[in-house]
Amino acid sequence: INNFKYKIALPAPSLYGQYDYSRRRILAGLLKLGFDMIYEVAKGAELVTYATNMLLDKPGHTYPLISSACPAVVKLIQVRFPDLIDRIVKIESPMEVSAAMAVQQAMEKTGLPEKDIGVFFISPCAAKVTNVKAPYEKTTSRVDGVIAISDIYKNLLEACKQADESEYDKELAGFQGIIWADTGGESSGIQKHKTLAVDGIHHVIDIFEKIENEELHGVEFIEALACTGGCLGGPLTVENPYVAKTILRNKADNQQPKKTRMEIPEEELNKYVWTKDIQYKPILKLDDDFGVAMEMLEKLEEITESLPGLDCGACGAPGCRALAEDIVRGTSIKADCIVELRDKVKKLEQEIKQLKGKKKCE
Repeated sequence: INNFKYKIALPAPSLYGQYDYSRRRILAGLLKLGFDMIYEVAKGAELVTYATNMLLDKPGHTYPLISSACPAVVKLIQVRFPDLIDRIVKIESPMEVSAAMAVQQAMEKTGLPEKDIGVFFISPCAAKVTNVKAPYEKTTSRVDGVIAISDIYKNLLEACKQADESEYDKELAGFQGIIWADTGGESSGIQKHKTLAVDGIHHVIDIFEKIENEELHGVEFIEALACTGGCLGGPLTVENPYVAKTILRNKADNQQPKKTRMEIPEEELNKYVWTKDIQYKPILKLDDDFGVAMEMLEKLEEITESLPGLDCGACGAPGCRALAEDIVRGTSIKADCIVELRDKVKKLEQEIKQLKGKKKCE
């Protein structure tokens, strides 16, 4: 992070549900942590909502269309539901849209070249880490790094205690952008079209199977989220998701709702359309060299066997095997598995207790 002359924080809307402080105070706290600029991802979410409405208004779609906001869901479609690939809304995520707008503003403000500006997403979800390293919608992500909410939580809490609302005087994102953190938040901004919001990877799979079997009718747009409770239930969050939901809703209710029909020219929105298409990849190609690929496949099988096999999606991958593939490719680590991480923490606690016991004996 210190390799950049100018550092931008992109707080996910779910960050606001982690603290019982006002949004301005939380954003002021981020400035105290050393960021030069804050750009709310909720603002990018507002633009994506508008772009999605425009897309849905155009004729010729095979319904339902499926949101591309959750990387784990996009990967699930890629590896398990290839017939649904064409239904994915090919608009960049709020994170990528926000990064583009933030960098542009920073360049205009500072005169610095893009290479000197670092963009860091504060994330509730491990899937975003993989998405930044290997984006599915473009060749290279505009985001330079991902910081887990759980990693920044304590430092930001202390910064919030010392911060004052007046230290952040920029215009705040509106209701529609904030509410994206909760299940149903994205679809609540879809106008004139029938929507369905589903969370939890197993429920998402069930809905997708219904689409494939032509058992789902009367729905034009699906908001699908791998984590139960949406981004507020992400594995990198800290606060209880139900408490976080209440905190977030209170903040959203205090914010004047913004119209989702923003006045943005269509050519401007075209900047945020995917520049590449995803392909069906039931087994991702591991390496061009057959020998290396076989070694990687052997390692993949070994890692898959060591994972819990719950296919819960909390790590950001649609299943344990998909996580194993990401680990072999170097875009994820085994500790991204929540069960694995919990076991490591328990083991560490036991070792600390044993160490304390030995010191007492001495």
